[in-house]
Amino acid sequence: MDETNVQAVPEVTATPSDKREARLRGQKLFALGGVVAAALMVYYALTAAVDDSIHLSQGMAILFLAVLPSLLWARQGGTHLPAFEVLMLMTANTYALPLLNGHVELQHYDTSVITNTANLVLLYQVVAVFTYLSIKGRPIKSPAFREDVLTRDLQKYVGYGLLLSTGYTMASIFYANLIPSEINTVLRAVCAGIGLVTTFAQSRRWGEGTLPQREKIMLVTLVAAQAIMQFSTLFLVAGISIILVSLVGYVSGAQKLPIIATLAVFTTAAILHNGKSTMRAKYWSVDGERHSLTVQELPGFFSEWVEAGLSKGPAEGEREMTKKLLDRTSLFHILCLVTSQTPDHLPYLAGLTYSQVPGQFIPRFFWPNKPQAHISTDTLCIYYGLQDETTVRNATIGFGLVAEAYANYGFFGVGLLALLLGAFYKRVHTATAESPLLSYPGLFVIILMAWSFQAEHTMAIWLGSMSQACIGVLGVPFLIRNIAG
Repeated sequence: MDETNVQAVPEVTATPSDKREARLRGQKLFALGGVVAAALMVYYALTAAVDDSIHLSQGMAILFLAVLPSLLWARQGGTHLPAFEVLMLMTANTYALPLLNGHVELQHYDTSVITNTANLVLLYQVVAVFTYLSIKGRPIKSPAFREDVLTRDLQKYVGYGLLLSTGYTMASIFYANLIPSEINTVLRAVCAGIGLVTTFAQSRRWGEGTLPQREKIMLVTLVAAQAIMQFSTLFLVAGISIILVSLVGYVSGAQKLPIIATLAVFTTAAILHNGKSTMRAKYWSVDGERHSLTVQELPGFFSEWVEAGLSKGPAEGEREMTKKLLDRTSLFHILCLVTSQTPDHLPYLAGLTYSQVPGQFIPRFFWPNKPQAHISTDTLCIYYGLQDETTVRNATIGFGLVAEAYANYGFFGVGLLALLLGAFYKRVHTATAESPLLSYPGLFVIILMAWSFQAEHTMAIWLGSMSQACIGVLGVPFLIRNIAG
């Protein structure tokens, strides 16, 4: 084994002073998070758009359980990567806030349906959090878990991984004909994985105060470029995701929230979301095909988009933009649809969508007719009457892991899903607790955390795309290590 690749144990283990400083920063972040969470609870207690007091209590409980793991993470010093915390935090905007804000689609469901759906979310949260907090474990101390993938000389080139993913993003959006369709799915997952890992690693270094000024400029420029190019497709999720990963990376390293940057991101996303329907009506055809933009057209395109997003009056606009942005991330109304139809009108799928998972691990090279990555989502959309065989090709409707679990096995499926996720995330956390960020286990945790943002995915696309990202993210350093040494 090349000794230059092995990190000495003292470099992996924090000193007492480092731990005290991290704990102090974590306590400050915990105090800020506690104040924000309390303010949210008070705000919704006074303004929640619910007609039933039970729904208010359920929404508040879901919100509390969503932020609880993150608050505990901050209180403990925020030393580990917050993968499970991100997974639970996503239930706030996907389930709690749509219920408390009175999502427009909820008017189609009886009070009993909404109550049962909220109880289903609470079951998922309680089992997952209890399992995660209950399971104990120890760090794995084998060399594979204690050494960096790259030498110190090579680690300074890690930031160029984001350059690679930015290049792919530009090619796939503006020069798609240059990429063979046979390899595009794998290439997309690999480059996205490399970009997310690089973004998080560099942002965490920034938070820790170890990122040089030149690399800070490079990070901001490339993240902004990727977000802008992703937004130009009139889909906001991919662009927002990489920005969120960067923010989480910074917070995990600095144990403090960049308030100005966070507000700027949220405001920009709200404005763009508010004008999205207007822009889609102009730049999309009736069948959902997008008008192809050139790089030169981007300034005018975004100027028009911002104008459309700000078209409402100031008093109406700010609240409406915020509500629309939160409604867009809702999975609560989808879960209401599933619980209202199953099993009274439609039988449980009994594992049908889970049987579609193994096929996603077979390379298309060996299976040319391999089903598309969204096969499980398409199955659910057609089964519950949201789309048909034709329209399912034009747009993807997110269902999420919880709705998929209930569609297959009911309350038992949701409880089992929560148990497995809680146990899996905790086992990963304990096993990699002393692994360097740029070790194979550390890189895997970054990928897992990044994929925890993908709340709308079903199991097939969640596992399939994450496995492809792992191949690229873990495989590229392996090749560099063994070729460049």
